[in-house]
Amino acid sequence: MLNHLYLARILSGILLALLTGSLVYCVLAMLGAWRYRRSGAKQGLFYPPVSVLRPLAGAADNTEENLRSLFSQQYPAFEILLSVHTPEDPAAEVARRVMADFPRIPSRLIVAGPSPLPNAKVWSLRALLPEASYEHLVMSDSDIRHDPHCLSTVIAELEQPNIALVTCPYRAVAGPRFWPRLEALGLNTDFLAGMLTQRFLNGMDFAIGCTLATRKADLASIGGLEMMQRYLAEDFIIGNRLHAKGRGVILSRHVIEHYIGNDPFLKNWKHRLRWARSTRRSRRAGYIGEIFTKPFAISLLLWAVTPKALGLVILALMFRAGVAWSTAFAILEDPLLERCWWLLPVEDVASFVTWCLGFFGKTILWRDRELVIAPDGSFEMEPPPGERLSSS
Repeated sequence: MLNHLYLARILSGILLALLTGSLVYCVLAMLGAWRYRRSGAKQGLFYPPVSVLRPLAGAADNTEENLRSLFSQQYPAFEILLSVHTPEDPAAEVARRVMADFPRIPSRLIVAGPSPLPNAKVWSLRALLPEASYEHLVMSDSDIRHDPHCLSTVIAELEQPNIALVTCPYRAVAGPRFWPRLEALGLNTDFLAGMLTQRFLNGMDFAIGCTLATRKADLASIGGLEMMQRYLAEDFIIGNRLHAKGRGVILSRHVIEHYIGNDPFLKNWKHRLRWARSTRRSRRAGYIGEIFTKPFAISLLLWAVTPKALGLVILALMFRAGVAWSTAFAILEDPLLERCWWLLPVEDVASFVTWCLGFFGKTILWRDRELVIAPDGSFEMEPPPGERLSSS
């Protein structure tokens, strides 16, 4: 009995310390959001021509509208380069239809060929890069929708002194299923809060790849896209390597929309676990530190050990609500949070469970291929002998 009480006190003390650290994190996240909101959008005086690179793969419900948003940019001079892996890809027909509707926008569709390595996105970007006419680049995923001022904003930000990379925050938009909506709530609160905290404390030493603005010379300075294809999170690596070279990486004031799909539970869970394992293998210390981003889950564990700690659960919920308001509501203007705010505790528990499971295993299933993630975040596999990049 005494041993049981002693262990319970030790566990309560550990959980209380973790909860205290987590509440401190919430304060830092809210301060980071406040500082971000105070930073105004940059107005450009010089708008150089831009090559926009967008890999395509398959035609989801929103592929065409996402692509049309790219062609509708209010920018003086830009070209759009699109890629598919095979001519039979359904996205090719969508691309040709949109290109025909915007004849004044210079655009081309490139067939990159099947990718011999798992990161097919970088394979496609490698096919597009030699075709780019301009030094300034914007790389955008196919599940991203932009408002008409995206290019003008990110290029104005890129033209600041010593800035090599601009990375855009996003508002996750999910389909009608329960689990994707739950994930979107987490992305629009937890994920953005983590970025803003990092920006507040240490600046940006990484990037998120939904939309990146950079230059050919800056990409070449870190080994080019060829070095990026062996990584699952190539966007993080690009930002991290540019930062390590003393070049500036900034979080844009322009918010984009990221359509995360409408997967059922099992597929959604595998997707979450894939990213958890990848993050744990590539950023071990950072992954362990994610425990402080989960105040509600920690408070529930503390309550289970110490029934008198119910007040701390309520306190954790209040701090969590403050972070959600300062990110998803005040910055992203997320309509999902307005409708489904009451699901945030459920998402917090789901996120905590995924985080715990991420400590086990080093294999992931990605695009129907079983892969092993190396400690540096790269894939432990090589391309088949004789494979070379080709495009047409």
